[in-house]
Amino acid sequence: MKTTHYHTCNLCEAMCGIEVEHRGDEILAIRGDKDDPFSRGHVCPKAVALQDLHHDPDRLRHPVKRTVDGWVPISWEQALDETAQRLHAVQQRHGKNSVAMYFGNPTAHNHGALFSLLPLIKAIGTRQRYSATSVDQLPHQLAAWQLFGNQAMFPIPDIDHTDYFMVIGGNPLASNGSIMTVPDVKNRLKALKQRGGKLVVVDPRRTETAAVADEHHFIRPGTDVYLLLALIQVLYKELLVAPGRLDPLLDGKGDLQKLTENWTPEKVSEAVGISPEAIRKLARDIAAAPRAAIYGRVGLTTSPHSTLSAWLVYVLNIITGNLDREGGVMFTKPAFDIVALGALGGEAGSFDRYRSRVHGYPEFSGEFPVTTLADEMLTPGKGQVKAFVSHAGNPVMSCPDGNKLDTALEGLEFMVSIDLYINETTRHADIILPPTGQLEHGQFDPVFQAVAVRNVVKYTPPLFEKPEGALHDWEILNGLASRLNRLKARTARDRLQIAAADRFMRKIKDTGIIDLGLRLGPYGAGGKVMEALKRDGLHTLPSQAWKLLRGKHKGLTLQSLKDNPHGIDLGPLQPALPERLFTRDQRINLVPALYFRALQGLPVPKAANPDEMLVVGRRHIRSNNSWMHNSQRLVKGKSRCNVLIHSQDADRLGVQEGDELVLSTEAGSITLPAWVGDDIMPGVISVPHGWGHDRQGVQLDVARRAGGASINDVITSSRVESVTAMAQINGVPVKVEAAAKPKSKKRTATRKATADA
Repeated sequence: MKTTHYHTCNLCEAMCGIEVEHRGDEILAIRGDKDDPFSRGHVCPKAVALQDLHHDPDRLRHPVKRTVDGWVPISWEQALDETAQRLHAVQQRHGKNSVAMYFGNPTAHNHGALFSLLPLIKAIGTRQRYSATSVDQLPHQLAAWQLFGNQAMFPIPDIDHTDYFMVIGGNPLASNGSIMTVPDVKNRLKALKQRGGKLVVVDPRRTETAAVADEHHFIRPGTDVYLLLALIQVLYKELLVAPGRLDPLLDGKGDLQKLTENWTPEKVSEAVGISPEAIRKLARDIAAAPRAAIYGRVGLTTSPHSTLSAWLVYVLNIITGNLDREGGVMFTKPAFDIVALGALGGEAGSFDRYRSRVHGYPEFSGEFPVTTLADEMLTPGKGQVKAFVSHAGNPVMSCPDGNKLDTALEGLEFMVSIDLYINETTRHADIILPPTGQLEHGQFDPVFQAVAVRNVVKYTPPLFEKPEGALHDWEILNGLASRLNRLKARTARDRLQIAAADRFMRKIKDTGIIDLGLRLGPYGAGGKVMEALKRDGLHTLPSQAWKLLRGKHKGLTLQSLKDNPHGIDLGPLQPALPERLFTRDQRINLVPALYFRALQGLPVPKAANPDEMLVVGRRHIRSNNSWMHNSQRLVKGKSRCNVLIHSQDADRLGVQEGDELVLSTEAGSITLPAWVGDDIMPGVISVPHGWGHDRQGVQLDVARRAGGASINDVITSSRVESVTAMAQINGVPVKVEAAAKPKSKKRTATRKATADA
């Protein structure tokens, strides 16, 4: 019997609603859900591939342990007990910071994992924490915290109402938005043009988004900061600064003007690759637009000056009067308010409270940048990392210096991975704990609902029942945390508290936390409980939670979402300031000290080096993370792992389409075929990340056969951003050479005959 189930695709940030037709465990079709008020029937190829991932024969479905004879299955009880005991033993021998933790991108797509991370982090108690944040959005979070008082206070482009949309280093037509959850972006951009609006893209590549833009400006990778400074300089010089109604809330306008007054378009033009006239026109167009939104993304935030660039994007929106106004950049009012709850729990943000052992890199929100992870494992001495916990991440493929991290993982005393696959990173684990798959647990998106271009909320129950003997992410993480806490307990009271916390989590489950968060949110009825938590602290949450969940209240609840399987539209983004500000004085300082110092030390831009090639990444609609390469639906067709190179550079190197190119740095070298065209700036090459699954022991059959190579094997971890030590993975100089062509048998035989004669 055929059945239709409504779900949410969780393979990227778009949260597209899907309609899954199935017969028992057999998926018959996956289509876009036309009744989803947010995605409106839109679906991309990734959603259709969910059935590949669900039935993937390479996917682990029970815990495994590495032995001399290979991987062997073990029980959950043994897996969790042994993991906790071995982590505890390492810390007993080497100290609490001898264990490192890494959380990958998919962690943010799994509400159960998100809700359970903090107890595990506290149970392990290490400062050696890492995540995909420092190869992605850290500069945005830092700027949000510095300007608005909370690291999760991202200003989101109001794309449905803006008249002028500038995209710098982003490609929403391929990504479906990023820190801007925007399904059906193609039609939203069409609507922008139909109402007379303008789309402008600034990127070293003519991306899919640039191809449909009204204007596209090539920019030399890593020079975004200079363009932004020049734009602000023009606005001040031509008296176009107009913050609007937020002007009384702003401090530092004079400091900003002084800091930018010498960064003229003429000063930066040659380095940036955009003429002074074009820069001035961009500034004037932004100022003249009735409503404008400037959006910068990963190409900007993983570049040499990413801290300054992310800050300046927000500042540019502020001083043109486009912050917190319809059609500009606005703040969401999420049903599950992670911003307010994070602030309540002391997670609003932090920077440089302490530094890493080896390189002295600063922490951000309790995490070190991944650029020091391998060296923390390889460098002997007190505090050396001896054990590693990874969740839903593959840093060997996604972080710089993949080969170096590969070597570092080999030397650990113990490693455990919570993951579905044996990949380039998890192959080093002693124990792998596989959670349920994407369609075997419910889906709720507290992170991406908080960065959506409309206020929306949705919960979808699991399509398939949890397989017998399987555990969800939250159950695995809670099981580890409870066991570690019991091992560290010193008194009977400690043990009682640990048992009570464990019972609370098992009883409330992940769905109970969703229900609680909704009731505490702005559409719920838990205002009095929220006030009590603010007054008494989060340690009173269990008792307060039971009061709220047991009572009959009006307002949004989990049942409300279950009654609306297509999701609930809570309306467009609305002005929220100053009430939504989390700064102590509820004001916005345009030039916090951190940025003042960084801007003082910014070097004068240099002209492009004709002998130097800079590499940038490349996003594709059928990919997101490296583990998606194990879906035949997503990798079929012509190989996408190649080197996009401008025809001028190809001619100079003597290569044609399909010829092999060797890319090398001090970190290593890779060889890939050339894709010759004029959709990229001369002097720049583009290579997608996450490919090349040929390391020994990797059990990803489809991905292995797909070929390619990992660009992170040639990006060194020593090249870091000056303020945060975040990874630089865009605008990195590489040596590019034509690979030696194999000699034909005929020519080889002729040469041999000549030599013999």
